[in-house]
Amino acid sequence: MTTANAVFIHHPGSELYKFHEHHPFNPIRLQSSIDLLIRCGALNKDQIVVPTIADEQTIMTVHREDYVRTVRQLSEAKPVADAAALADAFGLSDDDTPYFQGMHDATAAIVGGSVYAAETVMSGQATRAFHMAGGLHHAFPHRGAGFCIYNDAAVAIRRIQRKYGARIMYIDTDVHHGDGVQWVFYDDDSVFTYSIHETGKFLFPGTGFVHERGVDAGVGACMNVPLEPYTEDDSWLHSFRTTVEAAARMFKPDLIVSQHGCDAHALDPLSHMHCSMRIYREMPLIIRDLADRYTEGRWVALGGGGYDIWRVVPRAWSYVWLALTNNPIVAQTAPEAAPVPLPADWTAAWSNAAGGVDELPVHWLDSTDEWTPMPRRSAIRETNEQTCSRVLHQ
Repeated sequence: MTTANAVFIHHPGSELYKFHEHHPFNPIRLQSSIDLLIRCGALNKDQIVVPTIADEQTIMTVHREDYVRTVRQLSEAKPVADAAALADAFGLSDDDTPYFQGMHDATAAIVGGSVYAAETVMSGQATRAFHMAGGLHHAFPHRGAGFCIYNDAAVAIRRIQRKYGARIMYIDTDVHHGDGVQWVFYDDDSVFTYSIHETGKFLFPGTGFVHERGVDAGVGACMNVPLEPYTEDDSWLHSFRTTVEAAARMFKPDLIVSQHGCDAHALDPLSHMHCSMRIYREMPLIIRDLADRYTEGRWVALGGGGYDIWRVVPRAWSYVWLALTNNPIVAQTAPEAAPVPLPADWTAAWSNAAGGVDELPVHWLDSTDEWTPMPRRSAIRETNEQTCSRVLHQ
C-alpha cells in the first residue's frame, strides 16, 4: 500500500451547512479557502477526496438517539407539529444554533469527512489529513450549541479510540473553548483534550478554566489555557508552545486531532483578541512538529470557527494545508521575509462577493506596523504567563 503524505477531504454537502443568510457561520468561507489553495498552486481539484456521509449509527457513538431523531425531524421541509418545543428542548431554537431545512444531511456530511480523515490516517493510507469543514466542537451528545449540531471531532475520535485502541490528543486552537469535545471525554484517560482560548470570564461558552482537568480516570487528561482579552501574537504563541509541548510530552499520543478555529484574529467580530495572521502560520507548524516527534507524523486537522470570512479565514485555513504538505509558501512568508502577495486572480474572483477589493487582504501575512498597540500589553502578558505557570504546575 502506498501511503500519501497528506489528503484533502471535502464533501460538497458540507457547504449546505447554513443556518440562514445573515448568520455568521457562512459556508462560503470553505469555497473561498479552497479556491485560494488552488490558485496559489498548493492544491489540485483532482486531489480533493469526497468522503462517505456518516450514518446514524456512527453519529450515535457520541450523540443520543433522541437527539439525532429530533435533528432529522427538524430537517424536513415541513417540521413536525411540535417543532418549536423539540427545538427548544435540544438546543436548536436560539439565534446561535437555529434549526434549518436539511441540517441533518449537511452535518452528517461533515461528520463523515472527519471520520474519513481520521480513518485514513490511522489505517496508514495517509500520514496527514485536512478536513476543512470539520471542527464543530460545541455540540453535546444531547443538544446543539454555538453554531454546532453534531460534534464531528468527537465522533472521529471515538471511532479511532474504539477501533484501534489508540491514545488521541485533541488540540483546539479556536478562540472559544472546545467544550463539547472536552465533556465527551472528560472521564477518559485515553483522550487528552487541550484547548487554548479567550477566558470564559468574558466569552462563550463560559468554560475552559485551568481547574477543569478531568474526572475519575480522566483526571489530568484535560488541559485548558484561558488567555486574557486583547492578547497579542507573542503572548499567544508563547502560551501555546510551552503548554501544548508539555501536554504532548506527558501524554505521548498515537494520533493528534487538531481544530483550527481562526477567530482569535484582531479582525474577528466575535472575540476580543488582538492577534494577527502570524499565529495561524505558526500554530500548524508547532502541531506538525509535535506529530513528527510523538505520533510518527499522524495528524488530522479540522477547521472550526472564524467569522471574518474574507480577510482572515481563507489565509488561516490555507496555512493549515500548507503546513500539512510542507509547501514552500510557508517558508517564503516567514515574518522576517519580504511580504508575499496573494494570487491576484483570487482577489479578482472574490472581490464582488466580498463587497469590493478593499475587503480582501493583499499579502499572506498582516502588516501590523500600523496597528495600535494594546495599552495594557505588559499586564496582559504577565497574566497569561501566570496562567501558564498554573497550568504547567498542575
